[in-house]
Amino acid sequence: MTVIVRDLRPDARADLEGFARVRHHALPYVLLTAQSLAHDLTRMRPDAHYRPLVAVADGEVIGTAQVHLSHESAEPGQGNVNVYVHPGHTRRGAGTLLLRAAEQHLAAHGAVRLYSWVLDEPGNRAFAELRGYRASRSAHFLRLDLADGTLPPLQDPPPGVELRRGSDFAADPRPLFELDAETTVDEPSDVDLEFTDYQAWLEETWRHPLFDAELTTVAVVDGRPAAFTAARTDGGTRYGTVMTGTAGAYRGRGLAKLVKNDSLHRARAAGYTQALTGNDTGNGPMLAVNEWFGYEVCATEVRHVRELGRS
Repeated sequence: MTVIVRDLRPDARADLEGFARVRHHALPYVLLTAQSLAHDLTRMRPDAHYRPLVAVADGEVIGTAQVHLSHESAEPGQGNVNVYVHPGHTRRGAGTLLLRAAEQHLAAHGAVRLYSWVLDEPGNRAFAELRGYRASRSAHFLRLDLADGTLPPLQDPPPGVELRRGSDFAADPRPLFELDAETTVDEPSDVDLEFTDYQAWLEETWRHPLFDAELTTVAVVDGRPAAFTAARTDGGTRYGTVMTGTAGAYRGRGLAKLVKNDSLHRARAAGYTQALTGNDTGNGPMLAVNEWFGYEVCATEVRHVRELGRS
């Protein structure tokens, strides 16, 4: 059966649903839906040169690739390609074809270095290494069963700290943008990212269809947001925190635990049964916070990098 690789068709529901289905089976620890994929297609900044690809066999989407430049980086030429093949359709050449098309696209738009997240499994790592990618940092996916009732008890905020919902900032979310930008700079990463475009953040983060402003919790100190945990939900039973951060001046006061515990309790009360998150393996403080809540590592991925022009 011939496998072909082509652009995802944003107006084709079968493509969007097929892409989401493959990602769910290959990477069930990250929230992605047909609706969120369509949103990304139309909202990603042009200088990202975002290009989702699909591998198709007999009319069925069996593999995917998300391909773009790191437009938030001050250093040009940083490309990203993440390839996933449905576990039931491996060893048919789909991954090789997707990677080749992705590399050609990124090289044509000036990429000189490519980054790819690869699940920490022998076959996946061997695939990357045979194609010139070398292992770099790693990250864990973590999962918490919200249905078993083992969350730490809620605590009252300390004096001078107020807990608010993300939705309380709907009229003016800029203070949350500024907090997100400040804390993102400190996130462990191979590529330095800077959030400087408020309008892009509104489109790509605040208005993202998976973003749940009601379940996002913000700690406010002296009238300014000091810590937050940003929530995403899939419209079913899964809830995820995609960023938890504290402004530098307020660290060491337990605010990360405070906001995350509040959000987790409200997610459970809203009927969500599974909480998901991810952490760089070098981010000891946040890993300790998540261990305190009872999160368990369910998978690990390894960042790989390839310098274009080298094999």
